[in-house]
Amino acid sequence: MLKDCDDVVYRDFKVGVNEEYSLALIYTDGLIDKKLISEFTMMPLMIGVREVNPTPLIVKQDLLKDITTRSLPNAEVSESDTMEDTIDAILSGDTALLIDGCDSTIIISSRGWPTRGIEESSSETAYRGPRDGFNETLKFNISLIRRRIKDPKLKVKMHKVGVRSKTDVAVMYIEDIANDMFLREVNNRLDNIDVDAIIESSILEEFIQDNPYSPFPQVENTERPDAVAASLYEGRIALIVDNTPSVLIAPATIGTLMQSTEDYYSRWPIATIVRIIRYLAAFVAVLSPALFISVTSFNPGVLPTRLAFYVAATRVNVPFPSVIEAFLMELTIEFLREAGTRISGPIGTTIGIVGGLIIGQAAVEAGIVSPLMIIVVAITAIATFALPSYELSAALRTYRFILMVFAAVLGVYGVMLGVIIMATNMVNLNSFGIPFASPYSGLGLSDGDIKDTLIKVPIKDLKYRPKFTFPRDKRRMK
Repeated sequence: MLKDCDDVVYRDFKVGVNEEYSLALIYTDGLIDKKLISEFTMMPLMIGVREVNPTPLIVKQDLLKDITTRSLPNAEVSESDTMEDTIDAILSGDTALLIDGCDSTIIISSRGWPTRGIEESSSETAYRGPRDGFNETLKFNISLIRRRIKDPKLKVKMHKVGVRSKTDVAVMYIEDIANDMFLREVNNRLDNIDVDAIIESSILEEFIQDNPYSPFPQVENTERPDAVAASLYEGRIALIVDNTPSVLIAPATIGTLMQSTEDYYSRWPIATIVRIIRYLAAFVAVLSPALFISVTSFNPGVLPTRLAFYVAATRVNVPFPSVIEAFLMELTIEFLREAGTRISGPIGTTIGIVGGLIIGQAAVEAGIVSPLMIIVVAITAIATFALPSYELSAALRTYRFILMVFAAVLGVYGVMLGVIIMATNMVNLNSFGIPFASPYSGLGLSDGDIKDTLIKVPIKDLKYRPKFTFPRDKRRMK
C-alpha cells in the first residue's frame, strides 16, 4: 500500500533473550520526532523486552500486552485492528509498531513536524488585547483556546474530512451553553461532506454554509484565539481545521460580523462611537459611487444649486460619462489592491500608495476623470478597510458594482432597486437556521442583543447572552 513512498521508513529489529521476536517500526520521515522514537520507543524495546522468556503464547497477544503496558513510556499509545487506520496513522505523523505473529498494530503518537511559532495575526492587528494568533497546527490552536477557557464543559470533538486528505477538523463548544440543535446540525454537515481534500478552512466553509451562491459570508472566520473564546462563551461553535490558521465560527450574522474584538477592550462610549462609524463606513462603501453616478447623470436637481454648478464645472473637460469614470477608477483601485496583496511587505504598500497618487493625479491632469470622482473613489476605498470582516467587505464591494450598473440605467430609482435586492438577499440568508440579519431582523431583540449591537453598554450591564444563539445558559452573570 505504501509502495514508491520513499519518505516512509521501515525499521526492523529483534527482541527477546535469543532475539526470537521480530518487530518493525514504520513512520513517515519529516512528520515524526526522531528523538522521541529513538529514546522512548527503540531503547525501551531493545532493552526492556530483551528479558522476555521465549514461550509460544507470548508471541501472540501476550507480547503485545507486555509492550503496551510495561515497555513503552510514550504518552499516547493505542492499538489498531484495521489496515486503513494504521495507514492513516503513519501518514498523519504517528509511528506503527508491528509484531510478527500479532494481528494488531501498536500506534505510537510521535508527531513532530516543523511548525510556525505563535505570532500575532497579520490580518487582524490589535492596538489592545492579546497578541497571540493561530498557526497551522491543530493541537496548538486548540491549546490556545483551552488556555482561555479552563472549564471542563469545553468539549472537543474530532472529525476527519476529505476522502484523500483526511483533514482533522475539531468542533469546540461549551456543553452547557451551546444549543444542541446547532451542534447536531454542524456535525451532520461535516459528516455529509464528500470531497477529495480539505486544503483550507474556506473550502470547508463552502460545504457547510446555507447558501453558497450569496456573496455574504454565513460563517465567521478569525485568527485570534480571544475572539474564538468570546464566541464560545456566547453559545456559538468553533471549527478548527488542521493546516490553516483561520478558525470558523458558527452561526454568523450581520451583527457579529460588524463587531470587533477591540470593542470589548475599549471603554464603552468609545466602542459605541466606533461601531456607529463602522456602520456609516459600510453604507459609504456600498453606496457612494452609485449615488454619484445617479446624481450627476440623472438627478442633478437633488443637489443644491451652487454644488450642482461646481460639479458640472469639474466635468466640462471630461470626455466620458460618470459611469465610465466610476468603473475606470474602481477597477484601478481593485488592481492596486490585488497587486498589494500579491506583493507582500513594504513593496506592496508602496505600490498601493504611490500607484494611487500617481494614477489619480495623472488621470485628473489628463482630463480623463474629474477631481470629485477621485475623492469619491478614495473615500469608498478607505471605508471598505474600516470593516472588521474582510469577507463582508468583499461582499459589499461586489454589490457596489451592481449598484453602479443600476444607477447608470435608472438613476436614483436604480440605486433604490439595488438596495432592495441586496436587503432581500440579506434577510433571506440563514446561518445554520439563524437569520443572517439578526438581531436587526427581530430575532434576538433581547437584553443581551440590544445592549451589544449598534451600541455597547458597560460590561457589567451585559447580564444575558445573545438570544439569537439560543444558549442553554442564558445568563452571563447573576
